[in-house]
Amino acid sequence: MTAASLSRQPLDSADIDQADIDQADIDQADIDQIALASYVLGLGDDTLILAQRLGEWITRAPQIEEDIALGNIALDLLGQARTLLSYAGELEGKVTGTSRGEDDLAFLRDEREFRNVHLVEIENGDFAVTMARQLIFSAYQYELYTALLTSTDPTLSALAAKAVKEVAYHRDHATQWVLRLGDGTPESHDRMQAALDQVWPYVEEIFDTADTADILTALPGVAADPAALRPAWSRYVEAVITTATLSLPAPTWRSRGGRAGYHSENLGHLLPDMQNLHRSHPGASW
Repeated sequence: MTAASLSRQPLDSADIDQADIDQADIDQADIDQIALASYVLGLGDDTLILAQRLGEWITRAPQIEEDIALGNIALDLLGQARTLLSYAGELEGKVTGTSRGEDDLAFLRDEREFRNVHLVEIENGDFAVTMARQLIFSAYQYELYTALLTSTDPTLSALAAKAVKEVAYHRDHATQWVLRLGDGTPESHDRMQAALDQVWPYVEEIFDTADTADILTALPGVAADPAALRPAWSRYVEAVITTATLSLPAPTWRSRGGRAGYHSENLGHLLPDMQNLHRSHPGASW
Protein backbone atom coordinates (compact mmCIF):
# COMPACT_ATOMS: atom_id res chain seq x y z
CA MET A 1 0.00 0.00 0.00
CA THR A 2 1.29 3.45 -0.85
CA ALA A 3 0.32 6.70 0.78
CA ALA A 4 -1.31 7.87 -2.42
CA SER A 5 -3.64 4.87 -2.47
CA LEU A 6 -5.23 5.89 0.85
CA SER A 7 -7.02 8.80 -0.77
CA ARG A 8 -9.16 6.37 -2.73
CA GLN A 9 -10.21 4.34 0.29
CA PRO A 10 -12.31 5.04 3.39
CA LEU A 11 -10.12 5.68 6.38
CA ASP A 12 -10.51 3.00 9.02
CA SER A 13 -8.57 0.93 11.51
CA ALA A 14 -7.38 -1.39 8.76
CA ASP A 15 -5.24 1.46 7.48
CA ILE A 16 -3.17 1.44 10.64
CA ASP A 17 -2.95 -2.31 11.25
CA GLN A 18 -1.82 -4.03 8.07
CA ALA A 19 1.18 -6.27 7.61
CA ASP A 20 1.61 -5.07 4.03
CA ILE A 21 2.23 -1.41 4.87
CA ASP A 22 5.47 -0.41 3.17
CA GLN A 23 7.41 1.49 5.80
CA ALA A 24 9.40 3.16 3.03
CA ASP A 25 6.20 4.86 1.94
CA ILE A 26 4.39 5.37 5.25
CA ASP A 27 6.33 6.11 8.43
CA GLN A 28 4.99 6.08 11.99
CA ALA A 29 4.00 9.73 11.85
CA ASP A 30 1.86 9.03 8.80
CA ILE A 31 0.23 6.06 10.51
CA ASP A 32 -0.61 8.29 13.48
CA GLN A 33 -2.08 10.88 11.12
CA ILE A 34 -4.26 8.21 9.50
CA ALA A 35 -5.42 7.01 12.92
CA LEU A 36 -6.36 10.53 13.95
CA ALA A 37 -8.12 11.17 10.64
CA SER A 38 -10.10 7.94 11.06
CA TYR A 39 -11.12 8.86 14.60
CA VAL A 40 -12.17 12.38 13.63
CA LEU A 41 -14.06 11.10 10.60
CA GLY A 42 -16.21 8.82 12.76
CA LEU A 43 -17.13 11.69 15.08
CA GLY A 44 -17.87 13.93 12.13
CA ASP A 45 -20.09 11.37 10.45
CA ASP A 46 -22.10 10.92 13.67
CA THR A 47 -22.90 14.61 13.84
CA LEU A 48 -23.49 15.04 10.10
CA ILE A 49 -25.99 12.20 9.81
CA LEU A 50 -27.89 13.15 12.97
CA ALA A 51 -28.08 16.76 11.79
CA GLN A 52 -29.67 15.51 8.57
CA ARG A 53 -32.17 13.41 10.48
CA LEU A 54 -33.18 16.24 12.81
CA GLY A 55 -33.58 18.56 9.85
CA GLU A 56 -36.36 16.29 8.65
CA TRP A 57 -38.47 17.53 11.57
CA ILE A 58 -38.57 21.09 10.25
CA THR A 59 -42.24 21.96 9.53
CA ARG A 60 -43.25 18.61 11.09
CA ALA A 61 -42.54 19.06 14.81
CA PRO A 62 -45.52 18.98 17.23
CA GLN A 63 -45.08 22.65 18.20
CA ILE A 64 -43.62 25.64 16.37
CA GLU A 65 -41.19 26.19 19.25
CA GLU A 66 -40.05 22.60 18.91
CA ASP A 67 -39.67 23.07 15.17
CA ILE A 68 -37.20 25.87 15.88
CA ALA A 69 -35.47 24.00 18.71
CA LEU A 70 -34.78 20.89 16.63
CA GLY A 71 -33.60 23.05 13.76
CA ASN A 72 -31.15 24.83 16.05
CA ILE A 73 -29.87 21.53 17.45
CA ALA A 74 -29.37 20.28 13.90
CA LEU A 75 -27.39 23.42 13.08
CA ASP A 76 -25.19 22.92 16.16
CA LEU A 77 -24.44 19.38 15.02
CA LEU A 78 -23.80 20.52 11.47
CA GLY A 79 -21.30 23.06 12.75
CA GLN A 80 -19.50 20.32 14.66
CA ALA A 81 -19.55 18.13 11.54
CA ARG A 82 -18.01 20.87 9.41
CA THR A 83 -15.11 21.30 11.81
CA LEU A 84 -14.53 17.56 12.16
CA LEU A 85 -14.81 16.70 8.47
CA SER A 86 -12.57 19.60 7.46
CA TYR A 87 -9.98 18.43 9.97
CA ALA A 88 -10.23 14.80 8.79
CA GLY A 89 -9.64 15.92 5.21
CA GLU A 90 -6.69 18.04 6.25
CA LEU A 91 -5.10 15.14 8.13
CA GLU A 92 -5.64 12.82 5.20
CA GLY A 93 -4.01 15.32 2.89
CA LYS A 94 -0.84 15.35 5.00
CA VAL A 95 -0.40 11.66 4.18
CA THR A 96 -1.75 11.43 0.64
CA GLY A 97 -0.81 14.86 -0.63
CA THR A 98 -4.42 15.43 -1.70
CA SER A 99 -6.87 16.90 0.79
CA ARG A 100 -10.62 16.38 0.63
CA GLY A 101 -12.76 19.23 1.90
CA GLU A 102 -15.82 19.01 4.11
CA ASP A 103 -18.14 18.98 1.08
CA ASP A 104 -16.18 16.18 -0.57
CA LEU A 105 -16.46 14.04 2.54
CA ALA A 106 -20.12 14.87 3.14
CA PHE A 107 -21.44 14.58 -0.40
CA LEU A 108 -19.05 12.46 -2.45
CA ARG A 109 -18.65 9.37 -0.32
CA ASP A 110 -20.80 6.28 -0.67
CA GLU A 111 -22.56 4.43 2.13
CA ARG A 112 -19.71 2.01 2.90
CA GLU A 113 -17.32 4.90 3.40
CA PHE A 114 -19.30 6.45 6.26
CA ARG A 115 -18.17 5.66 9.81
CA ASN A 116 -21.15 6.74 11.93
CA VAL A 117 -22.86 4.54 14.49
CA HIS A 118 -26.24 3.11 13.54
CA LEU A 119 -28.15 5.10 16.16
CA VAL A 120 -27.86 8.37 14.27
CA GLU A 121 -29.06 6.95 10.96
CA ILE A 122 -32.28 5.29 12.13
CA GLU A 123 -35.52 6.92 10.99
CA ASN A 124 -37.00 9.58 13.24
CA GLY A 125 -40.14 7.60 14.01
CA ASP A 126 -42.61 9.50 16.15
CA PHE A 127 -41.55 12.36 18.41
CA ALA A 128 -40.92 10.02 21.35
CA VAL A 129 -38.45 7.96 19.31
CA THR A 130 -36.56 11.10 18.33
CA MET A 131 -36.39 12.24 21.96
CA ALA A 132 -35.20 8.82 23.11
CA ARG A 133 -32.45 8.92 20.51
CA GLN A 134 -31.58 12.48 21.48
CA LEU A 135 -31.30 11.58 25.15
CA ILE A 136 -28.97 8.67 24.40
CA PHE A 137 -26.78 10.50 21.92
CA SER A 138 -26.59 13.92 23.54
CA ALA A 139 -25.69 12.35 26.89
CA TYR A 140 -22.94 10.42 25.10
CA GLN A 141 -21.70 13.54 23.33
CA TYR A 142 -21.63 15.46 26.61
CA GLU A 143 -19.28 12.87 28.12
CA LEU A 144 -17.28 12.69 24.88
CA TYR A 145 -16.61 16.41 24.62
CA THR A 146 -15.95 16.67 28.34
CA ALA A 147 -13.21 14.07 27.92
CA LEU A 148 -11.84 15.78 24.81
CA LEU A 149 -11.40 19.05 26.70
CA THR A 150 -8.08 17.63 27.87
CA SER A 151 -7.08 16.14 24.51
CA THR A 152 -3.50 16.90 23.52
CA ASP A 153 -4.75 17.64 20.01
CA PRO A 154 -5.45 21.40 19.93
CA THR A 155 -8.16 21.16 17.27
CA LEU A 156 -10.14 18.56 19.18
CA SER A 157 -9.78 20.33 22.52
CA ALA A 158 -10.86 23.65 21.00
CA LEU A 159 -13.89 22.04 19.36
CA ALA A 160 -14.79 20.33 22.64
CA ALA A 161 -14.67 23.64 24.54
CA LYS A 162 -17.39 25.03 22.29
CA ALA A 163 -19.37 21.87 21.60
CA VAL A 164 -19.73 20.75 25.22
CA LYS A 165 -21.84 23.84 25.87
CA GLU A 166 -24.04 23.07 22.88
CA VAL A 167 -24.61 19.44 23.78
CA ALA A 168 -25.35 20.37 27.40
CA TYR A 169 -28.41 22.15 26.01
CA HIS A 170 -29.21 19.24 23.68
CA ARG A 171 -29.09 16.87 26.63
CA ASP A 172 -31.28 19.07 28.79
CA HIS A 173 -33.78 19.52 25.95
CA ALA A 174 -34.12 15.76 25.46
CA THR A 175 -34.26 15.18 29.22
CA GLN A 176 -37.18 17.54 29.69
CA TRP A 177 -39.17 15.86 26.93
CA VAL A 178 -38.49 12.34 28.20
CA LEU A 179 -39.59 13.40 31.69
CA ARG A 180 -42.67 15.15 30.32
CA LEU A 181 -43.74 12.23 28.15
CA GLY A 182 -42.77 9.46 30.54
CA ASP A 183 -44.47 10.97 33.56
CA GLY A 184 -47.42 12.36 31.61
CA THR A 185 -50.57 10.63 30.47
CA PRO A 186 -50.88 6.84 30.16
CA GLU A 187 -50.68 7.28 26.37
CA SER A 188 -47.52 9.42 26.46
CA HIS A 189 -45.95 7.07 29.02
CA ASP A 190 -46.55 4.00 26.87
CA ARG A 191 -45.24 5.69 23.74
CA MET A 192 -42.12 6.95 25.51
CA GLN A 193 -41.44 3.46 26.87
CA ALA A 194 -41.95 1.97 23.41
CA ALA A 195 -39.53 4.53 22.01
CA LEU A 196 -36.82 3.62 24.51
CA ASP A 197 -37.34 -0.06 23.76
CA GLN A 198 -36.97 0.68 20.05
CA VAL A 199 -33.71 2.64 20.23
CA TRP A 200 -31.96 0.81 23.08
CA PRO A 201 -30.48 -1.95 20.86
CA TYR A 202 -28.31 0.78 19.31
CA VAL A 203 -26.74 1.85 22.61
CA GLU A 204 -24.05 -0.80 22.94
CA GLU A 205 -22.45 0.10 19.61
CA ILE A 206 -21.73 3.64 20.78
CA PHE A 207 -19.38 2.38 23.48
CA ASP A 208 -18.01 -0.67 21.64
CA THR A 209 -14.35 -0.42 20.65
CA ALA A 210 -14.14 -3.61 18.57
CA ASP A 211 -13.80 -1.69 15.31
CA THR A 212 -11.69 1.16 16.69
CA ALA A 213 -9.29 -0.49 19.14
CA ASP A 214 -6.24 0.02 16.90
CA ILE A 215 -7.13 3.66 16.35
CA LEU A 216 -7.56 4.33 20.06
CA THR A 217 -4.30 2.55 20.87
CA ALA A 218 -2.50 4.80 18.40
CA LEU A 219 -3.91 7.97 19.96
CA PRO A 220 -3.15 7.99 23.71
CA GLY A 221 -4.02 11.33 25.23
CA VAL A 222 -5.68 12.45 22.00
CA ALA A 223 -8.84 10.38 21.57
CA ALA A 224 -11.51 9.62 24.16
CA ASP A 225 -12.09 5.92 24.79
CA PRO A 226 -15.86 5.49 24.41
CA ALA A 227 -15.90 2.58 26.83
CA ALA A 228 -14.58 4.88 29.55
CA LEU A 229 -17.52 7.23 28.98
CA ARG A 230 -20.12 4.57 29.72
CA PRO A 231 -20.32 4.81 33.54
CA ALA A 232 -21.06 8.55 33.64
CA TRP A 233 -23.45 8.21 30.70
CA SER A 234 -25.30 5.38 32.43
CA ARG A 235 -25.67 7.30 35.68
CA TYR A 236 -27.25 10.24 33.92
CA VAL A 237 -29.51 8.41 31.50
CA GLU A 238 -30.71 5.84 34.00
CA ALA A 239 -31.58 8.61 36.47
CA VAL A 240 -33.70 10.33 33.81
CA ILE A 241 -35.46 7.07 32.95
CA THR A 242 -36.22 6.35 36.60
CA THR A 243 -37.50 9.87 37.26
CA ALA A 244 -39.72 9.61 34.18
CA THR A 245 -41.31 6.46 35.71
CA LEU A 246 -39.98 4.41 32.79
CA SER A 247 -38.19 1.08 32.76
CA LEU A 248 -34.67 0.41 31.54
CA PRO A 249 -34.99 -1.66 28.36
CA ALA A 250 -33.45 -5.11 28.05
CA PRO A 251 -32.88 -5.60 24.31
CA THR A 252 -32.44 -9.06 22.79
CA TRP A 253 -30.20 -7.85 19.95
CA ARG A 254 -27.72 -5.04 19.28
CA SER A 255 -26.38 -3.08 16.34
CA ARG A 256 -22.74 -3.24 15.29
CA GLY A 257 -20.42 -2.40 12.43
CA GLY A 258 -21.10 1.28 11.77
CA ARG A 259 -17.54 2.32 12.57
CA ALA A 260 -16.34 -0.27 10.01
CA GLY A 261 -18.68 1.00 7.30
CA TYR A 262 -21.48 -1.54 7.65
CA HIS A 263 -24.82 0.24 7.80
CA SER A 264 -28.56 -0.35 7.78
CA GLU A 265 -30.78 0.41 4.82
CA ASN A 266 -31.71 3.64 6.60
CA LEU A 267 -28.42 5.28 5.63
CA GLY A 268 -28.87 4.10 2.06
CA HIS A 269 -32.14 6.03 1.89
CA LEU A 270 -30.82 9.10 3.72
CA LEU A 271 -27.71 9.73 1.61
CA PRO A 272 -29.46 10.33 -1.76
CA ASP A 273 -31.59 13.04 -0.16
CA MET A 274 -28.56 14.64 1.46
CA GLN A 275 -26.20 14.35 -1.51
CA ASN A 276 -28.45 14.79 -4.53
CA LEU A 277 -28.05 18.54 -5.05
CA HIS A 278 -24.27 18.52 -4.73
CA ARG A 279 -23.90 15.55 -7.07
CA SER A 280 -26.37 16.92 -9.59
CA HIS A 281 -24.50 20.25 -9.84
CA PRO A 282 -20.82 19.49 -9.12
CA GLY A 283 -18.73 22.54 -8.48
CA ALA A 284 -21.74 24.86 -8.25
CA SER A 285 -21.54 27.76 -5.80
CA TRP A 286 -23.98 30.40 -4.65
